[in-house]
Amino acid sequence: MPGEDESFATVVPARHTGSLSRRMLLIAFAWVSVLLLGGGLALDRTLTGLVTRNFDDQLGYMLTAMVASAEIGPDGEVFFNRPLGDQRFLEPNSGLYWQISGKGHDDFPSRSLWDRSLKIEPSHFDSQPHVYDSKQFEDEPLRMMERSVILPSSATQWRFTVAASRGELNGQIRRIRSILIWSFLVLGLGLFLMAALQTYYGLGPLRRVRRAIAAMRGGGASRVTEPLPLEVQPLVQELNALLEHSERQAEEARTHAGNLAHALKTPLTVVMNAATAQAPDLADTVIREAAVMRRQVDHHLARARAVGRRAVGLSRAAIWDSAEAVERAVTRLYPHVRLDMDGNRHALVAIERQDLDEILGNLIENAAKYGGGSVFVTIDALPKDPTACEIWVEDDGCGIPEDAREKIFARGARLDTGKPGTGLGLAIVRDVAEIYGGSIELGESEDLGGLLSRLRLPRAAPAVK
Repeated sequence: MPGEDESFATVVPARHTGSLSRRMLLIAFAWVSVLLLGGGLALDRTLTGLVTRNFDDQLGYMLTAMVASAEIGPDGEVFFNRPLGDQRFLEPNSGLYWQISGKGHDDFPSRSLWDRSLKIEPSHFDSQPHVYDSKQFEDEPLRMMERSVILPSSATQWRFTVAASRGELNGQIRRIRSILIWSFLVLGLGLFLMAALQTYYGLGPLRRVRRAIAAMRGGGASRVTEPLPLEVQPLVQELNALLEHSERQAEEARTHAGNLAHALKTPLTVVMNAATAQAPDLADTVIREAAVMRRQVDHHLARARAVGRRAVGLSRAAIWDSAEAVERAVTRLYPHVRLDMDGNRHALVAIERQDLDEILGNLIENAAKYGGGSVFVTIDALPKDPTACEIWVEDDGCGIPEDAREKIFARGARLDTGKPGTGLGLAIVRDVAEIYGGSIELGESEDLGGLLSRLRLPRAAPAVK
């Protein structure tokens, strides 16, 4: 139906977890913001502290000059024996003031205070200069420094105070912060642009890989061959390996289809010719050739299943469990056969469980069918081999002559035609084993005297818990 065709043709968009570029830019933005903010605050605190300490040092020099110039007059009042050097102390409301206060005495202010006075707290004694901010003048915040001194020839505790308007200090701090803000804004913008450029340039190889894949999809190339950075090269190698694997799978599928078609062509021709000629033995011919076609179909289906399951990867099967399952099935078919097993119960092989069941089923069933009644299975016969695991299947039959052991692996080959069978068992065993990188060899059993089948399969590592 048209609706069904359209539904199958709909391309489902691939799920994603967001943009890699956006992630990198967000991380860069976060880190740059944190570092610039932290660095800016630290630098602002350092520079404003330096400017403030320099301002306080100037007040300290003036306070020291005041103490050094102060004397007690005949009337017990304090006076300066020499004028202070800064002219601003003489200018009214100049922003620089001093005042000397003593209990029981009138305040001795600078001329710059004019009609105002500095409010101080004379109840405590500061042997060292004490600096603080004051807002006692509404239109002029002050930076004040005080020190308590007892002058010679006087028992009065004099409070020497020097004050300066914070206007100049605040202006310097504002200029410093303005420079810092604009500098860090320009620096942050530059860093963000550099991060964006780095992200674009750094992700360039991935865009090249995407273009190469698009070119392959368009039929222009079959591999990604252009040189790429070391960090991207493993991805490209895995991609090329996947492409090679897919091509090999497709080639194997074409080969299987061609082999099956070729194998079925002759029986179909025989049946067609017999039917056209209206041969008297047409029924026998059809039955015989149908059996041949069935063997061929079974053989190629077994190979196709093994190839398809191998493509999944990470195959793992326990030999003992598979052998026990086969034993239960064989003993039902051949109740007179004694089947014994020994070896490593925990051996694992890198093969799908269904394929392992088919291989062991063919070997053990052949041993039970053509043997003398005893079958012995040894699992992991060579435990010291780290790469492969060997499974031995022995029987007490008449065995197979050495010159016929290779011929028996041919499709449809049978040495004993008196018993039912298709002659595909050993051929399927070898084909499936080779698909997984294993092998099968035939020999003579030293213990039972019959046939010895040595199946070798790649060993699988134990599962990590």
